[in-house]
Amino acid sequence: MSQTLSSLARMTLRQLRQVASELGVTLYSRKTKDELVSAIGERQADLSSLEQEHAPSKQADDTRVVFLPRDPQWAYVFWEISERDRQQAFKAGASQLCLRVADVTGMSNGASHPHTLQEVPVDSHATEWYLPVPLSDRDYRVELGYRVSGGGWISLAFSSVARVPALHPSEQILDQFVPFSLDTPPSTITPQTLPSSDNGLHERLYQTATVGTRRLGRGSEAFHELDQSSGAGLNASGAGLWASGRSESGSGVVAPRQRSFWLVADAELIVYGATDPSAKLTIGGEEVPLSSDGTFRVQVPFRDGQQVYAIEAVAADGEQKRNITLDFERSTPEDNSNPSDQAVAEWF
Repeated sequence: MSQTLSSLARMTLRQLRQVASELGVTLYSRKTKDELVSAIGERQADLSSLEQEHAPSKQADDTRVVFLPRDPQWAYVFWEISERDRQQAFKAGASQLCLRVADVTGMSNGASHPHTLQEVPVDSHATEWYLPVPLSDRDYRVELGYRVSGGGWISLAFSSVARVPALHPSEQILDQFVPFSLDTPPSTITPQTLPSSDNGLHERLYQTATVGTRRLGRGSEAFHELDQSSGAGLNASGAGLWASGRSESGSGVVAPRQRSFWLVADAELIVYGATDPSAKLTIGGEEVPLSSDGTFRVQVPFRDGQQVYAIEAVAADGEQKRNITLDFERSTPEDNSNPSDQAVAEWF
């Protein structure tokens, strides 16, 4: 302590203030040189005692392992093994330090996919390692442990689950919204929501999901399903020649102040998910193609009424099945809309 104070006393006031600032001494700019020497000495003594108190706890830290994907083909793993766990493992007959890499994509409760566990022996004195990744675009977890002579295993710690990035750009197509223009009639607007190769899959799925529940002439269904050529001055939304409440005979009574106005709006339903890439997926009995990673995504009309989508996946060998039924219902409490080609001049 005396040597510390002696070395501090040889410093200039500016140097002492810099040291006090780094140590967190309060009001150091107002203290004299002697006061700074005393305050810094006390602060250093406090920090030294704190380090001594925490030194035993550092030795007793729990063992941990961290899994960090580096790129689609390699991952970086580092770990710490407490002396207590190391000694206990050696007493139990530990012979080889290993890392176990498990594919846990889509699994819960600590489970992993069968036949995907890889065991990598590492140097007993190492604290970090580069691991080759079996498959990209998957979730992995690493287990640190010792292989025991005779075939046993001593588990020390598990890493958090981390996602390894995909090797190639994603095949998922972003939403393509309907182009909207006040100058373009809605009849010429074609929503490009699915590739042309689907051959009307989204419409067939909708028809299957609404068998026995379709109600024509209400809400947005009228906009999609009524024959536009049958319009006779009155459309399903109630807007037409008589919408203003005046007949043609009254047009000469009120000063001519007319204007046509229109509005269209609708919604779509997106059904998406994933299964084994080799499985057969059907929605309402209609087979839906899968992407290379087993994902699927279809956009179907979301019109008034109830829609039920029964989704079933069957394994390639037909021995395993999974299914889920999604039930949706839409209603349009108010619909005072009309397409532009049915807009008529109104008094207002």
